[in-house]
Amino acid sequence: MVIQEAPGGAVAGRPRAAVVRDALGVGVAVGLSGFAFGVTAAGSGVSVLQACVLSLLVFTGASQFALVGALAAGGNPFTAAAGAFFLGTRNAFYGLRLSQLLALPRAVRPLAAHWVIDETTAVALAQPDRKSARLGFTVTGLSLYILWNLTTLLGALGAEAIGDTAAWGLDAAGPAVFLALLAPMLKSTTERAVAALALVLGLGFLPVLPAGVPVLIAALAAPVVLWMKGRRS
Repeated sequence: MVIQEAPGGAVAGRPRAAVVRDALGVGVAVGLSGFAFGVTAAGSGVSVLQACVLSLLVFTGASQFALVGALAAGGNPFTAAAGAFFLGTRNAFYGLRLSQLLALPRAVRPLAAHWVIDETTAVALAQPDRKSARLGFTVTGLSLYILWNLTTLLGALGAEAIGDTAAWGLDAAGPAVFLALLAPMLKSTTERAVAALALVLGLGFLPVLPAGVPVLIAALAAPVVLWMKGRRS
């Protein structure tokens, strides 16, 4: 990304209102899906407090859904945590790119690192300059963090109040939201191939391996597809 500068060194970027509008749109749209996580967590036997702590400290939807999904299926907690961990490692790669783009002061980097997720990265990288990227990252991260945690609490309390989530069909809310968030990201042929192979591996091993382990096996889809792509080229 090229940082454009106006005469005199001023950063020339998008209007602040446009950046804030786009960032809030992403933050609100995705933040509301925390309700589905709260419902799913409660349905898997996770307490309201545990669900809220997960959203506060983990704050990466895919990993959270993977963890409670594996627990709901009767998986070993350590296996479930391992699957969630591997899903979350992509945020470390996002951080490498954002550290160069945002160039934040050292004092705020540990706090900003907690907000390095798919949505904040996408909004920041979509901006034409550093000033807009910082604003987009901050507004997206703040709005999404607040809403995600608030709706997690509401979802967990609501599910606890209505009882058996499976009887209402709410146990499917988590996977449905996860797929809805994932689908728009699959833009290239390589990404679609990774998703398809991961689906085949996950479903193929689901009947024969303990809950949580098929997720780890499905993670092999990415290196396999990249290796095959490298051989062809």
